[in-house]
Amino acid sequence: MSAASDHLDLFFQWEVRTWSRAYPLWRQALQRLPGRDGQALALGERDGGLSLMLAEHGLTTVCSDLRGPTDRARELHRSMGWQEAITYETIDALAIPKPDASFDVVALKSMLGALSTPDRQSQALLEAHRVLKPGGVLLWAENLAGTILHQWLRRRFVAWEHYWRYLHLPQDLSLFAPFEQVEVRTTGLLANLGRTERQRDALARLDAVVCPWTPSGWHTVAYGVAVK
Repeated sequence: MSAASDHLDLFFQWEVRTWSRAYPLWRQALQRLPGRDGQALALGERDGGLSLMLAEHGLTTVCSDLRGPTDRARELHRSMGWQEAITYETIDALAIPKPDASFDVVALKSMLGALSTPDRQSQALLEAHRVLKPGGVLLWAENLAGTILHQWLRRRFVAWEHYWRYLHLPQDLSLFAPFEQVEVRTTGLLANLGRTERQRDALARLDAVVCPWTPSGWHTVAYGVAVK
């Protein structure tokens, strides 16, 4: 395990045990990148967790969000000593103001759902594909619709439910059609029902046993690596 793996709570920030199951797959993709001085773009960053992860893997990183990253992101990066490797920009994922083939890595987590429609989600992934170099990788993790119970509870208790579009697999794999290769995994079932981070962590431990034996259509998180 690398030193970076000690910082999963800083990278993933909420429902950490569930979402951080993406990290081993992402780490493998990052370790396969050729050479040094790689460039990365983190989209929808808000508090800067993925930007920290990318910097710790040796990438010069643009930390971006639609309304700009928060002060909390800047403080996190300063406290970990990576402020020199990270810059901050206000970026709309639907129209990334960067030239074609600018980045070795683009990363996003729980961002596509906020775009509300399949067309907007597809546009964001087209933009991510455009700014990646040939052979570059998209590291992604997104919310899935889950079971009928998950959907019912969200309608009752989640403030952003009215505009959020949860992914459905396998049909939404078509969103990743521009990419040459896509590896997808799913996780999460009970942890999403926890009301506190401590409860979610405990339930995620149970999910590690339960998820391999349940249909992927029941799961609440999809993650993967897409290669240009």
